[in-house]
Amino acid sequence: MKNVLLTVVTVTLIIVLGITGFAYSGIYDVSANNGHSSVVSWFLSATRHESIARRAKDVEVPDLTDESLALAGINDFNSMCIGCHGAPGIGPEAIGQGLNPPAPDLADEAAEMSAAELFWVTKNGIMMTGMPAWGATHGDDAIWPVVAFMTKLPDLDADGYQQMLTAAAGQGHHAEEAPGAAHSHEESEASATSDIHVHDDGTEHDHGAAAKAAEEEAPAADDHSTHQHNED
Repeated sequence: MKNVLLTVVTVTLIIVLGITGFAYSGIYDVSANNGHSSVVSWFLSATRHESIARRAKDVEVPDLTDESLALAGINDFNSMCIGCHGAPGIGPEAIGQGLNPPAPDLADEAAEMSAAELFWVTKNGIMMTGMPAWGATHGDDAIWPVVAFMTKLPDLDADGYQQMLTAAAGQGHHAEEAPGAAHSHEESEASATSDIHVHDDGTEHDHGAAAKAAEEEAPAADDHSTHQHNED
């Protein structure tokens, strides 16, 4: 029994020293230009798949069938996702082309993964893949519309994608400020600066402010004039 225990300890120590020595040797190429070996790729893929499935099983999925929810999510998808993943008819941008492992086609992922899993990955990200945790900057209410859109990706072609973008823009989804409010804001800024006059000597004079001050002083002057008239 003692010999067996000694053997186990010795083998474990050799393995630990071997792994440590390999890590510090610099032999392993960590360049993004080279992919992992088939064994490492399988290990990482299996680990990732089981980890996502385990953690997504408790996610409560809302009703994602409403078309307006997908339209509300397509603009965030267009700004957050296509740079790395691409979209129907659109290839990944430069950053996406240099990722290792490469970002997957989300149409394929949406066909294989559940809505809960898509949500979990979008919210929490995947370490050491370049996939960020969008939950750090977006609440659940902003992520679910993106997930609702992704569930439609397997059935979308390039024309369908562009049509949804147009429909989302037409319905004002993801507008940061209402057009009327933006117009009023611009008008107020214009009115605030329109009475400022720059003299030849480089000094500025705000005629608008001067006029406002004159209006405020006018009642006081009228009261003084009325008081003199009553005394007469």
